[in-house]
Amino acid sequence: MLTSLPPLSLYVHIPWCIKKCPYCDFNSHQIKDGGTARQGFDEKRYLEALKRDLQSVLPKVWGRRIHTIFIGGGTPSLLSPEGLDQLLSDIRALLPVNADAEITMEANPGTFEIEKFKSFAQSGINRISLGIQSFDDEKLKALGRIHGSHDAKTAIAAAMEIFDQVNIDLMYALPNQSLAEALEDLEQGLSFKTQHLSLYHLTLEPNTLFAKYPPLLPDDDSAFAMQDALMERLSQAGYERYEISAYAQKGHRCQHNLNYWQFGDYIGIGAGAHGKISAHNQIARQTNERHPDTYMQKIFDQGHALIEERILGKDDLPFEYMLNVLRLINGVPTPDFKEKTGLEISAINQSLEVAVKKGLLDSNPSTLKASPLGLQYLNDLQMLFLK
Repeated sequence: MLTSLPPLSLYVHIPWCIKKCPYCDFNSHQIKDGGTARQGFDEKRYLEALKRDLQSVLPKVWGRRIHTIFIGGGTPSLLSPEGLDQLLSDIRALLPVNADAEITMEANPGTFEIEKFKSFAQSGINRISLGIQSFDDEKLKALGRIHGSHDAKTAIAAAMEIFDQVNIDLMYALPNQSLAEALEDLEQGLSFKTQHLSLYHLTLEPNTLFAKYPPLLPDDDSAFAMQDALMERLSQAGYERYEISAYAQKGHRCQHNLNYWQFGDYIGIGAGAHGKISAHNQIARQTNERHPDTYMQKIFDQGHALIEERILGKDDLPFEYMLNVLRLINGVPTPDFKEKTGLEISAINQSLEVAVKKGLLDSNPSTLKASPLGLQYLNDLQMLFLK
């Protein structure tokens, strides 16, 4: 039984891309020949489906306010200015959104248009997340990106003028990448002084082109050396690592992602979107139909596109909770476990003892926090809480 409900966010999934990157395992679908309605990207129809999708969730969240909105993909910046404005207007008409809500949109530098991005800001986007990945044209080509280094730099510089907050995504351990090249990528990123930077290790995910045809990547020792050097440089530049892949200047942490990592609630609308919604007596996870055509058809035929709604049981909750909070560098206060799951901490005492004994969990009983070794082997630590 929960004594209070956690903060509520909204995630909106836009599933189309101009080109599918070979490393990407997200629910994204390549537009054919430019993206007219005939070719699969029917913006008007999809926006109407999103509206109906949100309407179907409303009875489960009556009276609750939205603290953050995140529009992800795919490539949400493919939306027209009018489409994005319509989306945010529909959301505000259906849900009480905090006046100071963080509203993030992901964007590909290859879709950057200055007037379009100005319009996005006027509609309410106050945080933009740019998928840069690298400033090296050779590496960008190897990653299958549609933009070049010049496009990336132009987009960041303009975004810093247009939006309140800017995040850039960078990757390391890229095909044939050296430590010097990884550091040079970071230096170029730091030169723009964005408020937030996300740093990801390139991994070969199942069911991707890279998994089928793997490129030559740096070995594990080289990748760890890159990570250590990049983290040290970020710290020197005044960026605090607050989550395993997230670095922010003071006061600029991503509030939406923090809500995920603190086991908050979120509505998920769009093709393949996931949601987590708590009531005082249960916590439920929802999953939508993945393919955009099938998603839209189900919305219009039956009023929702859910393919799964799962109530988390007592055996599920510890792992679901730890899967998120252990990503946070400073962890969470131990009483947060009961507040967010409704379970006594004794339910995970045995797993906690094993984790501390293995050196993966901080031994301070007042916090649930991964040790430096635990952050390095986070999957192993999280799995200790799986029944």
